[in-house]
Amino acid sequence: MAQIKTRLMTVEEFRALPEDTGEVYHELRHGELVQMSRPKLKHWRTQRRIRQLLEPLATESGIVDTEIAFRALPEYELRVADVGFVFMERWGEADLEDNLHGAPDLVIEVLSPSNSASEILEKKTLYLKNGCREFWVIDPKTRQVEVSAPNGVTRTYQEGQEIPLTLFSGGTLVVRSIFCE
Repeated sequence: MAQIKTRLMTVEEFRALPEDTGEVYHELRHGELVQMSRPKLKHWRTQRRIRQLLEPLATESGIVDTEIAFRALPEYELRVADVGFVFMERWGEADLEDNLHGAPDLVIEVLSPSNSASEILEKKTLYLKNGCREFWVIDPKTRQVEVSAPNGVTRTYQEGQEIPLTLFSGGTLVVRSIFCE
């Protein structure tokens, strides 16, 4: 049987593909094209709510936004964070003709039914090894937030608790406020 040789797709090759339209978009993961479903309204509303809660706290220290595209690894990764925060210094140094290199300082993923535990673990590991200072996983079903740091410490916050905002010069975020509808 003949072997078929395949190779990894680079970010530059990925960018040369036709732009995504419709119900799906693509990310580049480990040099492979991965099809993603666009978020449902509930998912999008949660993303938007988190951005609205964090933006006033970021003030002049950085940028908070949804759907931040970034290159976790330079050649074979182009990912999109549901919500991200990038310190102003890094934001200002980014090449406007490229994407942010490395993961945002804070990456927040909102769980969807299509997410697997292994996918979330892989994202957490990759992002925390490539510049992310905190990785949050928001679970709308259980109404809790898991916060992980590069030192391996992970803490889960539930309704009635507050998340310390160490990247935002202190303060806290009330977990319940994320899930207000």
